[in-house]
Amino acid sequence: MNAEETFDRYDSADYLTDADDAAAYLEAALEEAGDDPAFIAQALGTIARSGNMSELARRVGVSREGLYKALASDGNPSFATVVKVAKALGLSIHFEPAA
Repeated sequence: MNAEETFDRYDSADYLTDADDAAAYLEAALEEAGDDPAFIAQALGTIARSGNMSELARRVGVSREGLYKALASDGNPSFATVVKVAKALGLSIHFEPAA
């Protein structure tokens, strides 16, 4: 008898349980992204999926579907949307001199 193992698809969103986790995840994504803004949008999408997407969309002021689309790997959210999503997730955006 040969039982076949099955595995669920890995999703980082399953492991982001609070704002500290989300901030660390986004910092790592920023370091990895280089000049790829789509990578950052997708990372924000992962963080958004870790919670209640409908509630987040309501707080951001967009439809749930619109939020999914904007934060997909091929999405192109405006900077205003990125700022609103970050704020609604309990995150802040700040800049510091590059090393």
